[in-house]
Amino acid sequence: MLADFFYDIATVCGRDFLVLKRRLVKFILSRMVAPILYLVAFGWGLGRNIDASGGYMDFLVPGLLALNSMNISFNGAVPVHAERIYHKSLEEYIMSPMNPTAFVIGKIFGGAARGLISSAVLLLLAFIFGANVNLTLFAALALFVNCLLFSALGFFAAMKIDTYEEMGQVNTYILLPMSFLCGTFFSVNALPAGISAVISLLPLTQTSVILREAMTSGEIMFLPCVILLIYLIFCFYIAKKSFLDLVE
Repeated sequence: MLADFFYDIATVCGRDFLVLKRRLVKFILSRMVAPILYLVAFGWGLGRNIDASGGYMDFLVPGLLALNSMNISFNGAVPVHAERIYHKSLEEYIMSPMNPTAFVIGKIFGGAARGLISSAVLLLLAFIFGANVNLTLFAALALFVNCLLFSALGFFAAMKIDTYEEMGQVNTYILLPMSFLCGTFFSVNALPAGISAVISLLPLTQTSVILREAMTSGEIMFLPCVILLIYLIFCFYIAKKSFLDLVE
């Protein structure tokens, strides 16, 4: 029984990886554009006028990794929206004997894989641009959790939203504000106290804090890790429930 469960996960992941393999070169090239712009504009341009311990580039890169993994992982799971609304191929999965939970996990892993590949591209570019950061095992695990979290959130959105216009609103009202406010380009402590307290609770802020400390000083931040894991469990729960509601 357990073997069948993992086989179902591997089947869903294998299908997504096959699609990604065919488009891998285009995927990597397209994922290089935004990181290069960020590194040039903020790292080389604006960063030269900012006094940061260890250099602004070293401060910036962990935040960019958190931001990049959030966007790519979320959007990596969103194509299931087209499978549900337009292609109607999701019905084939529902009618098959595949375990519904295994399907959800497989799709989440597929989106997370895209986030990890894009993060590897960004990290390589960061070293080329002169960043002095270390990708420790702990930082890599935190990055993976962040990818899973936002991939699960993307899957949930794909299950609940009916049009691409509404999906664009999710990016505008949720992902975009987090991109700029959650410690990516500056410390949340620079914000007014009330706003800072709210922003500090968001998942991207937790990832930025974890990665920045782990990659620059090697410190392990336990409380942000616990908060991030709670977010992951919650996002997986709502993703799974949204699919099970569709199945039923």
